[in-house]
Amino acid sequence: MTKYLDEQTVPVRQVTKSKSNAPDFSTKKPKKNRKTGKPLKAFAVFFIFLITIISVFSHQITSSEQGSNSWLSNLPLLKQFKSLAESAERGLKGETDNRINILLLGMGGIRHEGGYLTDTIMLGSLEPKTKKAALTSIPRDLAVPLENIGSQKINSINAYAEMEAKGSGGLAVSQAVGDIIKQPVDYFVRVDFEGFINIVDILDGIDIYVDNTLDDYRYPVQGREEAEDYESRFEHLHINSGWQHMKGELALKYARSRHALGIEGSDFARARRQQKVIAAVKDKLLSRSTLLKPGKIMDIYQELNEHIATNLQIWEMIKLWDLFKDISSNDIVMRVLDNSPNGLLVDRINEQGAYVLVPRSGDFAEIQYFIDNVFSDVPVEISNVVKEENTTIEVRNGTWVNGLASQMALDLEKLGFSVLRVGNSSHQNFETSVVYDLSYGEKNKSLKVLRKHFDANVAFDLPGWLVSDIAKELEQEYDPVQPDFILILGHDADKSDSGKVNTEEN
Repeated sequence: MTKYLDEQTVPVRQVTKSKSNAPDFSTKKPKKNRKTGKPLKAFAVFFIFLITIISVFSHQITSSEQGSNSWLSNLPLLKQFKSLAESAERGLKGETDNRINILLLGMGGIRHEGGYLTDTIMLGSLEPKTKKAALTSIPRDLAVPLENIGSQKINSINAYAEMEAKGSGGLAVSQAVGDIIKQPVDYFVRVDFEGFINIVDILDGIDIYVDNTLDDYRYPVQGREEAEDYESRFEHLHINSGWQHMKGELALKYARSRHALGIEGSDFARARRQQKVIAAVKDKLLSRSTLLKPGKIMDIYQELNEHIATNLQIWEMIKLWDLFKDISSNDIVMRVLDNSPNGLLVDRINEQGAYVLVPRSGDFAEIQYFIDNVFSDVPVEISNVVKEENTTIEVRNGTWVNGLASQMALDLEKLGFSVLRVGNSSHQNFETSVVYDLSYGEKNKSLKVLRKHFDANVAFDLPGWLVSDIAKELEQEYDPVQPDFILILGHDADKSDSGKVNTEEN
């Protein structure tokens, strides 16, 4: 029977070995976990697209300041941008705390069935001092508590709010996300796909060099999501390699495709395609064929008004652009909250019989720690040492500090460890963390990393009480995988920075 205490046991994969007095972990087969696909990352396209639009107007403001006498200098829109930008000496919300949170929402739009359901939700976190950004995908099926309503899927909040008061959805979702992550989410940007399509069409399409022929036999057909004929829910998306001229709808499909055959089916390939689309849109926006046509610019601005909702003021947009216009892809962290073996979420069927995702730890404390530390990372050299030894570890909470093992497991994953299980220790009076080395010296490099980052004592034999605990667990539905190390956390792991990842090289 699966245990849900302060820490939940989370099995990952099977490794068979047994030495000395360690219990035999190889007597049972590991349980199979149901997986769901990762949430679409395509909304990153729209976020960058919005920034691209801002860059165009900022570019034109700069041209005006340089004494240009063209019609650009006299556009009322540009005069408004320039005036607001010059008066924007105030700081952005969150800037003094070095964390600006912007919630990015994607929905079908009012012309689509269920158009107010936000099927794409992404938290954009920005660090002004380091010029870094993080995009964390939040699945639409995540169950969250709503006042006077109860637990609901997070993608329904926008729709509920819009029914109560038109235009309130974006703020309602950002407040709900802020409540669960315990951080202010001061800004939101909500986009529908129709706006992207229309703007590309206003530009008369874009030219993109397709590196590899794209064949996706599972591209979803809008409006056919629940069709009885399952195969009719999908279309075959085929795009030949070489230079292709794309209208808005095709450009969107090219950016969003997730199930292409071959190398184009990977997340990395999709990210590259998105970058190509954004680069092509930006080139077209800044081309003479666009800049010399006031009608096109005003049509684009009208599309933004109709299809993008945000509480960002114009001066705030310009300041964001000024702060992060030079950010590189290497400075953008991409994270996903999901139900993968190491994920922070698990599957559930709620009281209404609907499928939902809930935090594996029973509350949002682990997710809060994850978001707090999304920018914390370790040098590649350190994580590579652990990954080269293919090191597995089990983490047990030897204190009464709720959630400590789950938090430290996240740090261990950054260090390169494969965390097999997270749970509580029956003995919870540990002052100092202890590492039990079940590899018996075979993985000394990984052990050195553990000792350095947790200042832990090392032992090679399990104490009798721990042997007894493991034996009892093996009698239940417990994944019988033996780790290379068992780390029991002491109170020292909870002191200020001692439990956080040390980013200094060994």
